Amino acid sequence: MNHNASLSAPARRTRRIVLLSLAILGMASAVFVVRRPLMMSAPMCMAGRWHGCFGTFNGVVLIALVALPLAALVVWALARRRRAAAVTSAWRMSLAEVGMVHGTVPFIWMTMMPGAGAGTVPGRVSLVPLRDLLTMGPAGIVGNLLIFAALGFFAPMRFAALASVPRILALGAGCSVLVETAQYVLRLDRVSSVDDVLVNAAGAVLAALAPRRWWRTTAEAPSDQPRPALVPAG
Repeated sequence: MNHNASLSAPARRTRRIVLLSLAILGMASAVFVVRRPLMMSAPMCMAGRWHGCFGTFNGVVLIALVALPLAALVVWALARRRRAAAVTSAWRMSLAEVGMVHGTVPFIWMTMMPGAGAGTVPGRVSLVPLRDLLTMGPAGIVGNLLIFAALGFFAPMRFAALASVPRILALGAGCSVLVETAQYVLRLDRVSSVDDVLVNAAGAVLAALAPRRWWRTTAEAPSDQPRPALVPAG
């Protein structure tokens, strides 16, 4: 009997409980800090005035928080299906997939909200590095760091091909360039800035470093091909 293996299972379970508790505590603390702005959008959402939900930052954040139980249910369903198919790391893969979507889409939606002069003001581009960084302010910098943080956090946990810092940097920068290009082409009355790309990519990398011990390796990558049946020797 391998006593090390028997002792490692409770340790892993305890670590998961601690991490989950810290995540819940962090989420609760964040909600407590921004509870007043969020409650300003709640009456509009409940009254069916959807512009107050989908057309404001507070409304989008509120919807993302309300949708957390649904996201957790999707994680559970995916993990249960994978465990039934004997897929390794079923919970980690399912959490990573849902986390990438749920943690990234709301931020992209907010960055694509049109300004007051959308459609009439020509697109603006700022290609001088670090020129706009000083005008962002603390809130702008934190917001830009968070846009692709969930993508950087969960992508290397799900895809072995992305389990490296240069690739996450390229992924964050590429996604940010697409967003900035869309803002310019759609004339959303926003400035397409190279500083936004730099900060977005930095946020993805910083978030990716946190779960580095859980990055997916090539050996863990699932195979979509069915395993060949064993033929008894004749």
